[in-house]
Amino acid sequence: MKLSVTIEGYDSPIALKGRTAWALQQLIIAGSTGVSTVDRPAPRWSAYVEKLRKKGIHVDTKWERHGGAFPGRHGVYVLRSVVQIEAA
Repeated sequence: MKLSVTIEGYDSPIALKGRTAWALQQLIIAGSTGVSTVDRPAPRWSAYVEKLRKKGIHVDTKWERHGGAFPGRHGVYVLRSVVQIEAA
């Protein structure tokens, strides 16, 4: 998968590919609800988000508690940048 996206406030589009492109799509779809590994399991969400941040895309992390057999907390990632996917 490959995407070309523009970020509000930046002059030129950036290219994303593979799981990083997939992660951005999932963040766009989720909107203000955000994405967590509970909702959309993937092996390395934190790595995908870090790559997006290094490209200049603002993604917040909200921490939520969870119960179950292994109680603790998990991150919910929320896209804050205004991005537009360019037509292929």
